Amino acid sequence: MLIQDWMTSEVFSVTPDTSLLKIGKLMRDNSLRRLAVVDEKNRVVGIISDRDVKDASPSKATTLDMYEMHYLLAELKAKDIMTAKPITVKPTDSVEQAAMLMLDNKISGLPVVDDQGCLVGILSDRDVFKTLVNITGVREGGIQVGFEIINEPGAMKPVFDMLRQHGARLLSILSANNQAGTRQMFLRLRPMSGAEETGLKEQMTKIVNLLYWSSSEPM
Repeated sequence: MLIQDWMTSEVFSVTPDTSLLKIGKLMRDNSLRRLAVVDEKNRVVGIISDRDVKDASPSKATTLDMYEMHYLLAELKAKDIMTAKPITVKPTDSVEQAAMLMLDNKISGLPVVDDQGCLVGILSDRDVFKTLVNITGVREGGIQVGFEIINEPGAMKPVFDMLRQHGARLLSILSANNQAGTRQMFLRLRPMSGAEETGLKEQMTKIVNLLYWSSSEPM
């Protein structure tokens, strides 16, 4: 899953000299949670979050009058509140890599840049969620099966053979390594008749360690 297929391409950006007043208005008017800061060549030099704007803005309890507030908001610039040299990703990086960076660094969005460091998009946690929803097929409902198998070549062949024998159709398949030499597998199957589903479940419990079995309607 490449970032270029899931990122938001139409992005808003500001320059280092854009005022806090304009930044706040741009974010409010367009319901933005973050803005990339770019130089005159569209190269990313920073990023500003809605939290940065909130922290830099005068509080409601301020003793400043209206003119002083407007002066402060006009004088503070993007370069004063941005996070400089933010973590960036390339369009050809994977969504999984981006999600790991976001998780490890406790951030909710990453500028996407080309080889010259120029802004081409933004990948947000919302985009990552969209990717997860899409690849799992959860909107289509069906049967979700979780089970544990030995982590060795050919371990899934009996499972696939059984699915074929029962006419089951896969919507998605995911897996995760365990430290005990096993793998957890997560399958989503298209809906089956009650008898077919019962028969398949009974057979699977004989060849794998079944963790859960659940059915859901399309969303």
